[in-house]
Amino acid sequence: MLKRILFCCYFSESSDRAFTYAFVLAKTFHAKLFILHVIRDLVYPEQLLLYLPPTKLEELKASQKEEISQEISIHYLQKMDEFLDYKILLRWGVDFREIILTAEKESVDVIVIGTRRRKRMADVVLGSTSEKVVKASPCPVLIVKPLEERFVIP
Repeated sequence: MLKRILFCCYFSESSDRAFTYAFVLAKTFHAKLFILHVIRDLVYPEQLLLYLPPTKLEELKASQKEEISQEISIHYLQKMDEFLDYKILLRWGVDFREIILTAEKESVDVIVIGTRRRKRMADVVLGSTSEKVVKASPCPVLIVKPLEERFVIP
């Protein structure tokens, strides 16, 4: 029985498709839906401190958080009708690590994530975010591909 579902959003086509699956699962099982967006940390935030005072850096983070909250509202919350059993989570850090940490902290039953299938060398060598999540996840992971990636059997 699914009671807690973690949806990882990236505002992409596959993320939008993954939301549909997460939302239908949440409604079907009367489960709580966690909507997670991970904001990548600056690689070297201390370098920015040379140019920006700490208060400006915090203002920058706050405005980024507000902008992403608005995107979540536009992309997902407006599609949820009167479904109210959800929680929006914004995290800063490395995406796959924050997804795993959130899954553990919130004791979720399933993670729903879209795959972006980039053809970068880093993805080939290190693996994509969704692959890393699958390898380290404390629970099942539902990976949703974009429509154009469907394999057609001749």
